[in-house]
Amino acid sequence: MDFTVEYEPTPDQVVDAIERALKHQIKALLWLFPAFLAVAGVVFLLLGTIGLGLGLLVAAAVVPFVMPWSLRRAARKQVPHLCVPTTLHVTDDGYESRSEKLTTSARWSLFSRVVATPDFWLFFVNNQATGFLPRKAFTPEQQAELDARLSPLTSPRKAFAA
Repeated sequence: MDFTVEYEPTPDQVVDAIERALKHQIKALLWLFPAFLAVAGVVFLLLGTIGLGLGLLVAAAVVPFVMPWSLRRAARKQVPHLCVPTTLHVTDDGYESRSEKLTTSARWSLFSRVVATPDFWLFFVNNQATGFLPRKAFTPEQQAELDARLSPLTSPRKAFAA
């Protein structure tokens, strides 16, 4: 495998990729934090601290709606840096991404996990989202080659549905 492609990601693609990666990265927190707030709220209600208990219960109900908004807001801050004409050079060993503002390269062996979605390959190092490649930048044949090369780093358990 050795090919080079030119593409310019759209703001929606960048936000979508970053949001999906962050959601996957903090999946446990998305469930545990509201549950913790709810349990703490009930405990404070049982202890007679009604105001604090009700506040924690309200927070437990609001947090699931605020967190996705907060993730989108954080992702939108990256748009100006990533929505530029970019050249991707992909080989059996890794990939290089070059733009006017940024050049990065990574070997496939760096990644502890790759989450393949219908739109992206999301890259993780020790459960930290580190990057993505958009499928739309590649031909179907190139996508198949990348899927085959990255398959050892993906599994059905780790896949992330769209």
